[in-house]
Amino acid sequence: MIFWSEGSPQTAIGPGQARDALVSALTSIGPLKRVIAVPPDCTRVHSLAGPLTEAAWEYYGEKLEDVLPATGTHSPMTDAEIGAMFGRVPPGLFRVHDWRGGTRSIGEVPAEFVKEVSEGRVHYGIPIEVDRLIAEGKHDLVLSIGQVVPHEVIGMAGHAKNIFIGAGGAEAINRTHFLGAAYGMERIMGRAETPVRQVLRYGADRFARHLPIVYVLTVVGQAGDGGLALRGLFIGDDEECFRRAAALALEVNVEILDEPLGKVVVYLDPAEFKSTWLGNKSIYRTRMAVAEGGELVVLAPGVSRFGEDPAIDGLIRKYGYAGTPKILDLTEREEDLRQNLSAAAHLIHGSSEGRFTVTYCPGRLTRPEVESVNFRFAELDEMMKRYDPRRLAEGFNTMPDGERIFYISNPALGLWAHTGRFPRGREVGA
Repeated sequence: MIFWSEGSPQTAIGPGQARDALVSALTSIGPLKRVIAVPPDCTRVHSLAGPLTEAAWEYYGEKLEDVLPATGTHSPMTDAEIGAMFGRVPPGLFRVHDWRGGTRSIGEVPAEFVKEVSEGRVHYGIPIEVDRLIAEGKHDLVLSIGQVVPHEVIGMAGHAKNIFIGAGGAEAINRTHFLGAAYGMERIMGRAETPVRQVLRYGADRFARHLPIVYVLTVVGQAGDGGLALRGLFIGDDEECFRRAAALALEVNVEILDEPLGKVVVYLDPAEFKSTWLGNKSIYRTRMAVAEGGELVVLAPGVSRFGEDPAIDGLIRKYGYAGTPKILDLTEREEDLRQNLSAAAHLIHGSSEGRFTVTYCPGRLTRPEVESVNFRFAELDEMMKRYDPRRLAEGFNTMPDGERIFYISNPALGLWAHTGRFPRGREVGA
């Protein structure tokens, strides 16, 4: 059932309008006793889920008993990050998702189904796991709040991914991430119908119907003044709200270019991007736009590590970003990668597959560290002077010496591709 549906590429929903829409939807759901909100964490602050979570708390009061950020494998949020993103929501309501040991399996998608949707690339079953607080908390509403935007693992983020991966367990996260990587991320990004989406739909339909989930989905684009604009808000308890949001996100968040780009410069906000695990959105979201032999320059003042936890950080340092054939081969041979398939998938995602070079300019990683994982290194201060984010416009810029670059201030907001890799008019579900 759809409780609210509004959006277009020209729509700009203000904070008050969004709050009123959410209240209207929640009122139509009816009276409740125990509510849990599951928003994204601060790595998706641009989803505008923070103010919506705050509005839900204002509406429900003490009935909103828990807020569980869907951190997936990310580091837990700090008190400062919680305050910055969620405003007046009491810090005491926030719970930490333990993706390695705090989940419960509620079923398994059979290997035969996974083999079919992956076209034979993957042959294992995938458990459907959720945080125990969701599975066992006996809430009468699970309010899943998140953004629909192009994504490297599932095609379009949001909806069931927020619950079954964002608040999921290690095995589910590992196996879904590797499924997407083995199938081919460039066949996935920007599409609503993908193998990982099919797996999550199978699990939700067969094992999670008892969970009272309502999805609050945003579509966010850039405003003319360089800020953010809420282009769409869709609220419902089935897939129709996701389909509508995904169709809009294809229009709002995918920029299709006539020709490949010779040089792309991406800036990573230090408040949001502290690891290459997150910062490699600069690679994921531009790889279909960069020309053969081109260069991607990543300005990363906040990046101080590779992984979001020590185990994955160690695997990235050990194997580096090496491209699909090598990582698939290593995964067959190396037990530590087989036990951490999401890390193996990430090593594929973070490679240019040898098509173009990636020059990282991190604030707190050394040249030997960066080069050891197969990136080029450049000094941040020097590159920030040349490519000053305060002076660059979104898109094409011509530098004083005549160099032409394409600048992106936040790779998390979209997907960039040229027509040879992402034909215009492609259906969102194709």
